[in-house]
Amino acid sequence: MADINVVPYIDVMLVLLVIFMITAPMLTQGVKVDLPRTQSDPVANQDPNAQLIITIDQGGAYFIERGAKEPEAADEASVSDYVSKVLNQVPSTQVLVRGDAMVPYGAVVELMTILQAAGAPSVGLVTEAP
Repeated sequence: MADINVVPYIDVMLVLLVIFMITAPMLTQGVKVDLPRTQSDPVANQDPNAQLIITIDQGGAYFIERGAKEPEAADEASVSDYVSKVLNQVPSTQVLVRGDAMVPYGAVVELMTILQAAGAPSVGLVTEAP
C-alpha cells in the first residue's frame, strides 16, 4: 500500500495561515498617521482600487496611495497631476484625504483645494472610530 501522509502538509499550511493572519493587519497602513477619532458611518464603496487616498503626515508631507501599491511621497504639483490623470481615466474614483490629527487645519484645506482643482468632484476625509 502506497499512502501519502498529508498530516505534515496540513501542519505547514496551518502555520502559514497563522503567519499571514498575524502579518496582514500590520500591512494595512503604509504611512504612520494619528487619525482624528470621530463617530461616522463607513464609506459605502470599500473597493481599494476605486479609491485614491492622499495622506498628510505630521510633518506636512504628502503621500499618494492607490490600491495595494506602496504609498509614494509627492509634492503639491505631482499630487495634482496624478489625481487629474487618475480621474481622467476612471472618473468614478473616490478621492479621500487621510490627515494626521496634528496637521494644521489650513494644510488639510489647502490639499482639498488642490484636489478639487485637479478635478475631484468631492473629497472625503478618513477618520478612525473611537
